[in-house]
Amino acid sequence: MKKNLYERLGGYDSIAAVVDVFMELQFADKQVGRFYVGHSTKSKTRLSQLIKEMLCKVTGGPAKYIGRDMRTAHSGLGITGSDWQVAVKNLTAALDKFNVPQKEKDELLAIVAGLRPVIVEL
Repeated sequence: MKKNLYERLGGYDSIAAVVDVFMELQFADKQVGRFYVGHSTKSKTRLSQLIKEMLCKVTGGPAKYIGRDMRTAHSGLGITGSDWQVAVKNLTAALDKFNVPQKEKDELLAIVAGLRPVIVEL
């Protein structure tokens, strides 16, 4: 039986580890870190959890995503194409840190790329 992307990525724990690194990179980044200024530790943890749930769901896992749709969640933030590229670079770096195979990395990045039209405003 063929495994779905969620399973090939290693399931929840592996996806959660990647998201933790991705969010650390996002929070610390000079360009996109501005989107997290003023967020409490608890707020950042909740945001990370929502991203974990969303990625688990879109890769075929059993997680239930309870967050807002991507357009609503990012509306008014003024996210630019350049901001998007930084986020993709940070996600790729997180995937690389865990030696995610190229095939799975490409599949996940393709899924994420499909979100660009509803996230990027400028």
